[in-house]
Amino acid sequence: MTVRLESRVFSMPALGDEDPLPMVGAPLENPYQIGGAIPQEIIDGSHYGNPVNLYPYQEQNGYGRSRSERPLRTVVLENERLRAVFLPELGGRLWELFDKVRGKHLLHSPPTIQFANLALRNAWFAGGIEWNIGTRGHSPTTCSPLHAALVRAPEGFDVLRMWEFDRLREVVFQIDAWLPDQSAVLFAAIRIRNPNEFSVPMYWWTNAAVPQAARSRVVVPADSAFASNESGISRVVPTEDGGTDCTWPTNNSHARDFFFDISPEQRRWIVNADGDGDGLAMVSTPQLRGRKLFVWGEGRGGSRWQDWLSPDGGRYAEIQAGLAQTQFQHLHMPASAEWSWVEAYGNAGLDTDIAHGTDWDAAVRHSEERVGALIDGPALESAHSAARSFADLPPDRAIAAGTGWGALEAVRRRRNLPWIDETGTPFPRDTIGADQQPWLDLLEGSGFAGAATFVRGDDWDALLTDAEGPHALLHRAVLKHASGALGEARELYSNSLESSPSAIAYRGLAVLSLTEGNGEDGLHNYRLACAVEPDNVFLLIEAATVAIREGAAGSALALIEGAEGGTARQGRIRLLKAQALALSGDTVGAADILRSGVEVADLREGENALAVLWRQVFAGEAVPDEYQFSMNDEE
Repeated sequence: MTVRLESRVFSMPALGDEDPLPMVGAPLENPYQIGGAIPQEIIDGSHYGNPVNLYPYQEQNGYGRSRSERPLRTVVLENERLRAVFLPELGGRLWELFDKVRGKHLLHSPPTIQFANLALRNAWFAGGIEWNIGTRGHSPTTCSPLHAALVRAPEGFDVLRMWEFDRLREVVFQIDAWLPDQSAVLFAAIRIRNPNEFSVPMYWWTNAAVPQAARSRVVVPADSAFASNESGISRVVPTEDGGTDCTWPTNNSHARDFFFDISPEQRRWIVNADGDGDGLAMVSTPQLRGRKLFVWGEGRGGSRWQDWLSPDGGRYAEIQAGLAQTQFQHLHMPASAEWSWVEAYGNAGLDTDIAHGTDWDAAVRHSEERVGALIDGPALESAHSAARSFADLPPDRAIAAGTGWGALEAVRRRRNLPWIDETGTPFPRDTIGADQQPWLDLLEGSGFAGAATFVRGDDWDALLTDAEGPHALLHRAVLKHASGALGEARELYSNSLESSPSAIAYRGLAVLSLTEGNGEDGLHNYRLACAVEPDNVFLLIEAATVAIREGAAGSALALIEGAEGGTARQGRIRLLKAQALALSGDTVGAADILRSGVEVADLREGENALAVLWRQVFAGEAVPDEYQFSMNDEE
């Protein structure tokens, strides 16, 4: 096996600045409330652990759709049979897995990386294998750098290690990847450590984008699945759901999730097989229980989303593996617990006469045999044992630095809170940057002059209380707001404003008023916030969006006028202006904007605002394909 550090040029936009506003509102990914004829375990898991917000993270919504050639650091693991390419600067994504023997790419790896609004913090991109932790949705770290290093295993081979501190659940996760000589599979060992003295809700799904060819079929060792619908999920037989065999991704008319009901004693695997029988097999030790197929569907909306996410990259589906049976569940991770498992990825090389036949049981038995030949259970358990033997070995060679939040957390916890053994996953103090420095100063008694980032926890609140001053009052207000102490938050916001005008404080008061159902007071505070920071495009867009929702077209137009100019979010501003004009009765003005073209880089998955506005302005006229982003073509 060889390991190489390289660079690859991608056509991609700049990620842009993070939104300066704290994420104190509801998560972008709304939780489902599951009921009905669904196993109680799934129902209970869907009611547990759903976060009220994504605080202390901030949105990554500063990107556009103007792409240029940009280099990204890559780590390449290669042996005689496989080549694996990782992107440590973008969530550690396993971007490419190439079967050298069969000459097949096992993953959807488009030449273009295009950010879009599908993740918990907004920015996401299609392709490769993604690591999702924390809560339902694409991970907060999916478009952020991970710490990365090479570790020399006791057997003498190199392991790629990537790790980071998850700020939502306050846990440390690590991914160890290695590719033995002559191995037909790439191994990935995942470890999550909860350093807290209390249990935390836990979620993990490994998400693989796989090429969706006309003759691609997904095979899983299960006869039934829990499939998503408009109200939640229901049990279906995927091979004959409504008269359709949905295990062929191209047979699905619209976007759907299928969470397969695999029996407890069954080995955990899922395979995507193209017309030659080639494709990704995802196999794991039993700890990774769930398996899922996601399809965009063949309707206008699904096709539009595929083009939107992979402008030059063709079609894809997703096969996934998770800790729980469905993605609606969280699991209790006990205090001080450590969870680990191993995943293996390779080409099962199925016989299409059997795997693509009408006898599902025969297809499953055949796939099981081929998966076993690829990597059997004892070999996978042996890999897990090996991974545990080197999980805490110190890095041999640093490759890339993640964020400085883990280093700050280490300093914070060494004061009076439990923490992990950092030997294998160090968080060097020199990774602390401008985002963390004000908080480090506060920890070390150097005062607090304000920060553009946010933290949470009772100990931070106590330190801010001792620090005093308007900046400390403001951040205490945000802390209280995020934790649900709304009365205290309102008082602290108001107190901070007595000393110093602040857009964050006025915005906080606006959000609180809207939460209480007082739209008029909310809009008033938004106007005050925008007056303090008239160049804050993120704030202006949020305020204008609320004004339109509250029916205040005049206020929205006034705010939008201040936001127009050169910005990556200009498409969103044009949509808001068209919506405000239509709301005010100026359908001609709205029509002019729509006719001239509106491209909104951060349209949310399932957001069909452009089509809704088109139907409002051009009654009876078909919605153009470029404005159709519905997940259901009947909308």
